[in-house]
Amino acid sequence: MRNLILGLASFMMLVLVVTLFFYQRPSGGVQPPFGQLMSHQESPKTEQPAQPESLQPVNTDPISYTLQNNALHITYNSGEDWVSVPISKNQLFGGEYQGDKSELIDGSYMLTKNQAAFLSTDGIDQQTVSLTYSTDQGKTWRKAAVTHAFPGVRFRKVQFLNSDFGYIILSGGRTMSSEYSAVYLTHDGGKNWNETTNSGVTRLIYDGGFVDESTGFLSFGTINPEAPDLYVTTNRGKTWDKAEVHVPEKYHPMFVTAEVPTVEGDYLAVLVNQGPNGDYLGGQVKGKFISKDGGKTWSFSAEVRSNEAE
Repeated sequence: MRNLILGLASFMMLVLVVTLFFYQRPSGGVQPPFGQLMSHQESPKTEQPAQPESLQPVNTDPISYTLQNNALHITYNSGEDWVSVPISKNQLFGGEYQGDKSELIDGSYMLTKNQAAFLSTDGIDQQTVSLTYSTDQGKTWRKAAVTHAFPGVRFRKVQFLNSDFGYIILSGGRTMSSEYSAVYLTHDGGKNWNETTNSGVTRLIYDGGFVDESTGFLSFGTINPEAPDLYVTTNRGKTWDKAEVHVPEKYHPMFVTAEVPTVEGDYLAVLVNQGPNGDYLGGQVKGKFISKDGGKTWSFSAEVRSNEAE
């Protein structure tokens, strides 16, 4: 009798185990790991990063970028396809910059059909400034060091005039209305950068640029400027000389800040704006000056409204 009872008990235990096995088995025949019970409640869904197709360019140009999801992506077809740029977002806004971080800093990048280039910084007080660039629409990227010890970057600008020649202008270490500025040139498409002779000017830089591989300009004075403070080099930055901008007496207190000159036919032209305190004709008029000696001297040409200059 005892053996019969033990046999029945064992049989009932076996039936119970088999029943539990089939009850816990998930549909589709996939067996959960040993000891893991299947839950009948759905696991909380985690928010997934936006896919490339959901990114939106910052403007309507076919060639554009986005900083969504704290990452930099570029597009060459109005957002149909995106390419990731190997730079962290924080590196794009290092230094003294305290502005909007939903768009790149003006001048700190170049994005065309043939060239994509982005300035970035590492460090706090003494910063390494680098250029990440591509010449094949982001299929491959290179990173070049521009300088390894630059004091807290404020102004930053990069531009290529052709596939080989480009320039970078930096300023930093600002103290009140003074700062350090430097110009770097490349002649091999961005692989190597060399600093030009320093201009020696410590006023806050407003803008700068080159019109060809030899001729470049630096414009200073952003706080209460009284007259154009424009410097020119005609020898690839070996020397910088103050340009003579002859402002007619009528406009003397008005046209005070020179923009970057451009080439117009066989001469150079530059627009000089009214600065932060200008109110002549609502501050909407600039003075146009021309130079026929490579930017060393400038003479007044005409008044130009801001919308006509764009």
